[in-house]
Amino acid sequence: MQLRDKHLEARPLLERAALVGAVCAEAGVPFILNDRPDLALEAGAAGVHVGQDDAPVALARRILGADAIIGLSTHDPDDLARAMAMAIGSGPGGLSYISAGPVEATPTKPGRPGTGLAYLMQATAAAAAAGIPVFVTGGVTPEKIPLLARAGARHFVVVRYLTEAADPRGAARALRDALDTALGGGVEDVGGGVGEDVGGVGGQP
Repeated sequence: MQLRDKHLEARPLLERAALVGAVCAEAGVPFILNDRPDLALEAGAAGVHVGQDDAPVALARRILGADAIIGLSTHDPDDLARAMAMAIGSGPGGLSYISAGPVEATPTKPGRPGTGLAYLMQATAAAAAAGIPVFVTGGVTPEKIPLLARAGARHFVVVRYLTEAADPRGAARALRDALDTALGGGVEDVGGGVGEDVGGVGGQP
């Protein structure tokens, strides 16, 4: 579970992180904070997800330690090549996972065009060779999961489909059913239990 809020200042973000972290701990779900490895450390999060313009991965690793989950957004082949050089096992700046996308444009990432399925296929092949997972982003819904799975996706970032749902529990069940069908019940884990990643808790999903 990732807490992503692009607008809150540090202290209110920490207050929200404490709440989300407590819920995740009760459910046995790893809690990831977006953008800020310093606040992830203070919040006791399992890790941090950073973008291309955020704190460097190596800095996040130094702040959070060898056991933390550290993910990085990638959007094109150049991003991917740099990320693969930081994969776990390659040194102190090691990555735990990458995200690839958005496959299609989404309001969650305003101004960023969709990458299409070709980049997802490239990212999943490269990450598999490096031994790290890829989380696909951008408009993930139950209807699109089969197509994304055929392109190599095994981990899915879901924001608006859940945060804007009139029935979030029902929406989550529909997602899970679609994942089980597309992947044959083989939803994989990252960092001790992240299967399908639900990103986006707070004012800015």
